[in-house]
Amino acid sequence: MWYMSDQLSECEGIAARRLGPRSAFTLVEIMIVVMIIGLLASIAIPSFAKARNESRIARYLNDIRLATDYIEMYAMENGSYPPDRTPRQAPADFSAYVKGLDWSEDTPLGGMWDWDRNSVGVSAGVTVIGATASLQDLLRVDDKIDDGNLTTGRFRRTGAGGYTYVVAD
Repeated sequence: MWYMSDQLSECEGIAARRLGPRSAFTLVEIMIVVMIIGLLASIAIPSFAKARNESRIARYLNDIRLATDYIEMYAMENGSYPPDRTPRQAPADFSAYVKGLDWSEDTPLGGMWDWDRNSVGVSAGVTVIGATASLQDLLRVDDKIDDGNLTTGRFRRTGAGGYTYVVAD
């Protein structure tokens, strides 16, 4: 009998060493961690989307500033604004004056850059044709550089789906 009791205590010792202190998480603990991560993601993702939109708007505003500065400089040097161009074609000598603004690429608001001279109801303007930005984003752009109304002011809706920053009326 002493032989069997020794074997049982030895087996109990082996089982205790295998299990040892708890070495895994329970399902409840894992579910709580997943819920916390989900909650944090639901808070962070909208903030990232808002920051991305604000960044696009800021980039557009900077691009418009660069373009209008060039256009005003061109008009002062040449006595008139550059001639009208087709979409995605920059005004004459644009690349010599402005670095980092490629009119063949999409605008930060989506759509194409277009220089308009005596068209779309303005004497001179920089237009975004086919903007994919939301109406709310376009209104925020207008609010930052103009009167917050897309039918009046320097930044307005013109033509078929175009939004123009008016350089001269």
